[in-house]
Amino acid sequence: MKQETIHIKNLCIGYPGKGDVKVVASDICAGINSGELTCLLGANGVGKSTLLRTLSAFQPRLSGEIRIEGKDISSYTDKQLSKVISVVLTEKCDIRNMSAVELIGLGRSPYTGFWGTLSKEDKAVVDHAIELVGISHLAHRMVHTLSDGERQKVMIAKALAQETPVIYLDEPTAFLDFPSKVEMMQLLHLLSRQTDKTIFLSTHDLELALQIADKIWLMDKVNGVTIGTPEDLSLDGSLSCFFARKGIAFDLETGLFRVNNEYTSQVRLIGHGQKYAMVRKALQRNGILANRNVESDVYIETGDLKGDGTFVLHPASGEAITVQTIDELLAEIVKIR
Repeated sequence: MKQETIHIKNLCIGYPGKGDVKVVASDICAGINSGELTCLLGANGVGKSTLLRTLSAFQPRLSGEIRIEGKDISSYTDKQLSKVISVVLTEKCDIRNMSAVELIGLGRSPYTGFWGTLSKEDKAVVDHAIELVGISHLAHRMVHTLSDGERQKVMIAKALAQETPVIYLDEPTAFLDFPSKVEMMQLLHLLSRQTDKTIFLSTHDLELALQIADKIWLMDKVNGVTIGTPEDLSLDGSLSCFFARKGIAFDLETGLFRVNNEYTSQVRLIGHGQKYAMVRKALQRNGILANRNVESDVYIETGDLKGDGTFVLHPASGEAITVQTIDELLAEIVKIR
């Protein structure tokens, strides 16, 4: 059973301004569970970092409750809090003359005392964190020789070595290439399951968050914070409203965002799976509204990946046209339009 690790009630966040207080968001009520990956989404300047700093106790809340494992966040001492919350920040870790395993070992600082000497038990925790993240081959590399993605994994292992029930990450994938972003998000999701930790990630990677996160927090200046599973937020229209701006639309059929093209014609598709999705994508990019609900005299059979690999175009009149590629299909559609 998942347990509520973080409880937030009527939270108001912001910071002092010149002569007054700047409120960033208010009336935030939510629970964040163990064993879940929660992603915070919002435009630049909307207050994501302010919210994350407040939840991390780096800055005070204006009002409301933040309870971690049943205790108000203000009742923790700094040392106690270091055993409850670990944070992975945006900034690149530019460290020289230190190996990855030594850096990960710093995660044991809340437990090692002034000199920071690792006991046998501490080293076992570090080794386990390295194993969980899958970076045994990097353990004895110098940190400054690692790639961005490798350094990020080291920082996540350091957070795991801190043995806190809650891990906050502020845009840790911002400077990674796309394959590394996918791998990092998958790793975080897997770690939330394996370790039963509460992992809260502030990110701009909308598509990845919708596919991987257990819960989404949508933050904007009009509606504050809207919370739910990606699927619930899709069905109730929250995602469409949140990102409703010129040129971008939320596609309910795929559950992803797409460029909102101007359509000059339409065609009905028959099929399913990846072939259907790719034909639909290509047609819509070329100004043709295409899906299984369209009513038109012209239709296309896409089949599926288990078929013979062809696409069949049925014109309004004349014989069906069979082609091997989407490129050929687009060329034939141009001829009959």
